[in-house]
Amino acid sequence: MPEYILIDGSQGEGGGQILRTSLALAALLRQPVQLENIRANRRQPGLKTQHLAGVLALARITDAEVKGAYKHSTRLAFAPRAIRGGRYRFEISTAGAASMLFGAVLPALLFAPQASEVTITGGTHVAFSPPFHYLEKVFLPTLKRMGCAVDLELVRWGFYPKGGGEIRAHVKPCRDLQGIRLKQRGALKSLQLSACSTPHLPEHIVQREIAQVEKSLIAYSEILKSETLLCRAYSPGNFVFLQAEYEHAAAGFSGLGKRGKPAEDVAEEACRSFREFEETAATLDSHLADQIILYTALARGNSFFITEEATSHLMTNIDIIRKFITVGIDINSSTGLVTVQGTDLNAEAAT
Repeated sequence: MPEYILIDGSQGEGGGQILRTSLALAALLRQPVQLENIRANRRQPGLKTQHLAGVLALARITDAEVKGAYKHSTRLAFAPRAIRGGRYRFEISTAGAASMLFGAVLPALLFAPQASEVTITGGTHVAFSPPFHYLEKVFLPTLKRMGCAVDLELVRWGFYPKGGGEIRAHVKPCRDLQGIRLKQRGALKSLQLSACSTPHLPEHIVQREIAQVEKSLIAYSEILKSETLLCRAYSPGNFVFLQAEYEHAAAGFSGLGKRGKPAEDVAEEACRSFREFEETAATLDSHLADQIILYTALARGNSFFITEEATSHLMTNIDIIRKFITVGIDINSSTGLVTVQGTDLNAEAAT
């Protein structure tokens, strides 16, 4: 067995992304890893419920030997064996982000020798995490362009505080992960607004949100389409999603309602993020750049894209990737152009 790689969880942004990227790479490379100071830069350091669920999920997928896997733990040793696809169900007992757990296990499942079906319960539309709609409309279509086949289904919505949402993914092994080349996003072709609310809340909320978006983005009225969705969940919830389709790229912007937050503010949150993206030459929004960088490092061939901002999440992610593999990644700070020399990890190598 190779020696453990030591990862300091307090470096860079010091959050859960360090844990997820470290365990994903450990699983793919069968490389034991030891993490210390997990989530040291957060108000409540250590493993929260959703992080622990991710650790245990990857341990199950890789038959890993694990030490320190308990709530609030700040140290973890993880020694994976072979990746096994199949049918899995992972439950987060709180409104912890199902999307984060999905992001943690997806790299391993893409490089499994057989197809997988994975069901995850928890929060599907919660703060500080990509909502289901972003995964479905932006992240996974980008992965598809790189050669990955993943279908994602929203079985039940999950809002804070009860959670209880459910997503289900069907993942096929990716035999040829290819680099992505996006130097121009092209013209904006369409804007799709989805305004969603649970039956617990007054109907006028989504109508006010649609009106606010139409007012705020009046310059785009010819291509802006709106829809209302009734979402059933255990907790009251409200959510808006603005999907921007360009000739060569896609981007998504959201607003999440909460008690005391006016509907107009929820809608404007998404509009403001879209306008800021439009003012740049970016081909990927900053969230997608952070999510996709691992896949470009593993892909065959070079990748390049322009991000609207080189966030601390992105830079920390790159630092963690370099702890595991030798990969050329360059970021032009003036233009936001990110260039990655892929290392060509194929499915056979991972198993």
